[in-house]
Amino acid sequence: MPATSLDVLMTGASGLVGQGVLRACLASPDVGRVTTLVRRSGTVAEGVPAIVLPDFLHADAIGDQLAGFDACFYCAGAPPIGTPEPEYRAVTLEATLAVARAWASANPQGCFLYVSGAHADPDSAFMPLRIKGETERALASLPIRTVMLRPGGVRPVAGTGTRHGLLKPLYRFGGPLMKLATQVTPSLMTSNETLGRAMIALAGMPHPPAVVECADINRLGR
Repeated sequence: MPATSLDVLMTGASGLVGQGVLRACLASPDVGRVTTLVRRSGTVAEGVPAIVLPDFLHADAIGDQLAGFDACFYCAGAPPIGTPEPEYRAVTLEATLAVARAWASANPQGCFLYVSGAHADPDSAFMPLRIKGETERALASLPIRTVMLRPGGVRPVAGTGTRHGLLKPLYRFGGPLMKLATQVTPSLMTSNETLGRAMIALAGMPHPPAVVECADINRLGR
């Protein structure tokens, strides 16, 4: 881990993944400061500073506000179920790259960590995996350290959850099975808080791996 504590900028803090990542950051002695990048004010935990950017595609306009961070934890995204392809591409690829480019320019020595997904592949026939793969490839070309985290299923820990109506029943009734799957098949399932702890560990490495699969996310986040 770093000799000094990490200053972290994160996106998606109000989402299912981001809620757990934010909890991990707030609980970690290795994180000195966490700031959220949000589209609307008042959407994150009380007391957590936020930078408001209504449209992530215009991240270059606030480049000075993005400076001074050691790592960016990018947890924002659209649900793969029920999101039309144009919208999914705009949120997953275009907005992510806009923020990443602006952040990289402001923090050339920093580390950008992107929550992707298992089996992300730019040649996949499955639309969400194809677009996530395209996003990974574009991020890897940036002139900074980048890490692609590929969790399988992500289980929300107690006190966190999804805002998407289509997915709420899955997490409400499947929670116990997901918890068991995390223990039995760590290569397929993790929790949102474990994911956050893994991101903190990776951000502290001088030479982190370029891609981290689900089993290693669980190992790093223990």
